Amino acid sequence: MATVYLSLHRRAVYLVDYACFRPSSNLRLTKATFLEHARLSPLFDDSTVNFIATILERSGMSDHTCAPPVHHYIHPYCGLDEARAEVELVVFSIIDDLMAKTHINCGAIGALITNCGAFSPVPSMADMIVNRYKLRGDLRVINLSGMACSAAVTSVGLASNMLQVMPWGSHVLVVSTETIGPSYYGGNKRSMQLVNILFRIGGAAKLLSTSRSMARFRLGHFTRTITAANNVAYQCVYQEEDDKGNLGIALSKDLMDVAKDALKANIMTTGPLVLPASELLKILFFYVAKKVLRWRTIRPYIPNFSVAFEHFCIHVGGPAVITSVQHGLNLSDKHVEPSKMTLHRFGNQSTSSVWYELSYIEAKGWMKKGNRVWMIGFGAGYECNTVGWVCIQPSSGMDGPWVSCIHHYPVDVSKNG
Repeated sequence: MATVYLSLHRRAVYLVDYACFRPSSNLRLTKATFLEHARLSPLFDDSTVNFIATILERSGMSDHTCAPPVHHYIHPYCGLDEARAEVELVVFSIIDDLMAKTHINCGAIGALITNCGAFSPVPSMADMIVNRYKLRGDLRVINLSGMACSAAVTSVGLASNMLQVMPWGSHVLVVSTETIGPSYYGGNKRSMQLVNILFRIGGAAKLLSTSRSMARFRLGHFTRTITAANNVAYQCVYQEEDDKGNLGIALSKDLMDVAKDALKANIMTTGPLVLPASELLKILFFYVAKKVLRWRTIRPYIPNFSVAFEHFCIHVGGPAVITSVQHGLNLSDKHVEPSKMTLHRFGNQSTSSVWYELSYIEAKGWMKKGNRVWMIGFGAGYECNTVGWVCIQPSSGMDGPWVSCIHHYPVDVSKNG
């Protein structure tokens, strides 16, 4: 009986620790500099420059966001060498920081998962890491690409599944970044300019294990929702060429509606896993009232997810995305403060943004033992992936990407939003 139980029982998975990329001040790209470069560039017409100015004003970003070196030129050029250099700058830095925090030996890492949406070199990013740190030859490797902003959350789910079949106490290194240099768009199609304007440099490394020793968080649930079967959802974040052959990533006008539908579908699966019985009964009551009793005037009940989670890390797709999720989940301003402040200080770092938000919560001293965190990621496909964590050990020291600026936050972003 014990053997059967152990074979069917899912192992607990823990987050040993994580590290976020801390860009140096020489990578800072102010909004004024970005706009001046656009004005001086021969690539953009006056209409595009005016559009860039409008989006920057409404972006919710500060003048302290950072971009890779190639974006600091009036006419950015990113070849293969420049893209690899950006990967090495971010990825090796965060792995070094993580190794220093966890004191783990490279030989103890049994699997490696990397994700980067738009840059997929040969050899792969995972091979670059193996070569740099001389990881063991029997390493299990997964290299994800094309999944954009939700891939960091997806990677956690993959790591959890891998740890179920690996020897107990194994470690999985998960590295998430977005190399934005190769994604620079040099045309005048507005829907393709948004990536240029909003995306900034960033990355996060995480170490997961089935051993609780030294762990800081325990993995709760993981829910993945893919809507790519729907053509509108599939094409709302789409890499393509414009009519002049300029390659870029287009964000469609249907993006917000698609994101709402994806989040709703994810909630339908996640709710029963995390909400208390009292909330589930309220949902049932409102459903019966509307569908069975036909009370047409009754409004749908929005579950109170703040009884299931103390903290929320919502992908920083932009002020509209954060506000939409806030209203959709009926969250308070404090619940979305980590998301808005991350967007303000670091911009949209794509897949790694939710980890900067977790770091903000810890830097503020809000994280307590037993607190629950809900990470919500959106990405191309279209996908909405969510993961829950339970805090075992709050951070004992002040470090991470917020160490030099947390005393300035929160700030009022309403004027920019």
